[in-house]
Amino acid sequence: MKCSVMEERERTNRQRIRCTLLVFSDDWGRHPSSCQHLVRQLLPRYPVVWVNTIGMRRPSLDRVTFRRGLEKARSWLGFGHRPGGAGDVAASKDDPIVLNPIMWPWFRRKHDRWLNRQLLCRQLLPAVRRSQQPVVAITTIPIAAELCGLLPVDRWVYYCVDDFSKWPGMDGEVLDALERQLVAKADVVLAVSEPIERKLRNWGAEPHLLTHGVDLEMWQSARGNYTCPQISAAQRPVIMFFGSVDWQVDVNVVRRLSAALSKGTIAFVGPVTDCCPSLFRLSRVIHVPPVPYSQLPGIAQQASVLIMPYVNRSGLWESQPLKLKEYLATGKPAVVCDLPATRAWADALDVASTPEEFAAAVLRRLSTGLPPEQAAARARLAAESWAEKARQFEALALTSLSE
Repeated sequence: MKCSVMEERERTNRQRIRCTLLVFSDDWGRHPSSCQHLVRQLLPRYPVVWVNTIGMRRPSLDRVTFRRGLEKARSWLGFGHRPGGAGDVAASKDDPIVLNPIMWPWFRRKHDRWLNRQLLCRQLLPAVRRSQQPVVAITTIPIAAELCGLLPVDRWVYYCVDDFSKWPGMDGEVLDALERQLVAKADVVLAVSEPIERKLRNWGAEPHLLTHGVDLEMWQSARGNYTCPQISAAQRPVIMFFGSVDWQVDVNVVRRLSAALSKGTIAFVGPVTDCCPSLFRLSRVIHVPPVPYSQLPGIAQQASVLIMPYVNRSGLWESQPLKLKEYLATGKPAVVCDLPATRAWADALDVASTPEEFAAAVLRRLSTGLPPEQAAARARLAAESWAEKARQFEALALTSLSE
């Protein structure tokens, strides 16, 4: 009874908080990021203004940069307007107000950052002033550090989801400096992994650990019967990876797995960016174009084993891949490379340290399926829902704010 009273009091306190969330992150609806998962849980209770940013990759003369630049230009010109976009008076329950402020695509030099400060402040100030007060700014990107102290918000929350300074193609030195600046100015700092938590603590912050969640209902129900021609036509068994096919994929692991198979298909489902060019020249390896996120659970059910053949290097040591818990929720065997994030679930999947170990583990699970002990270990996913992560986020970042 006492517990019920405390839960009711906590629920009432949350209902009283009606601050506006001003979020700086990846483009809303472009891909399912952790910040978007969290905000979708908070939308029924909070008005949200979502600021699509230019990202942090250093512009270069390549196809990826050109395509991304074209996307941003279209959004600035108002093409491809989404419900809940910048022109709407208020966000619906399912979508935030989305702003697409014009930005300068560089931030290395002081002048670049000065120009972006001017552009963003001029475009965002009216939206902040119109918003229901108080306003809490939440950012997953270090470049928002330049706005701390300039926008009239009541609290800054840094939700650190990756160590972007370690990613290829990023201007690591500048990002590192901006992140240190942001950590020093933020009122609340959240880290998605223990390595990131340790790094931020060494910088003098007092970060809170908030790991990624998973939509258990979506992944365990496998709703929808999405038909994927490439998977339907693929030789069985299907060994599957889904997500962005980029620099994180270790082609040496895939090469060894390909050589070990006497039959079957290794399917990479998702957008291809800067992965090793030789990946899709390997035998038995196919690419399946991106499918709607809501249909991924159904696609995953067509796999015999799910794989995460990631490189063991800085930039991934600090990360916590979203797909890890999604893999576990499918009920399918999963084989992953040895990283700090995967070790925490070593009792629920197979963790491999070498390409040979990886291939052997996949062959073993093709024969045995999901072992009962791994299935039992996955029961603790029940405490890892995005609803629970949103509750923790509120407690850590939004408490003590009142009307």
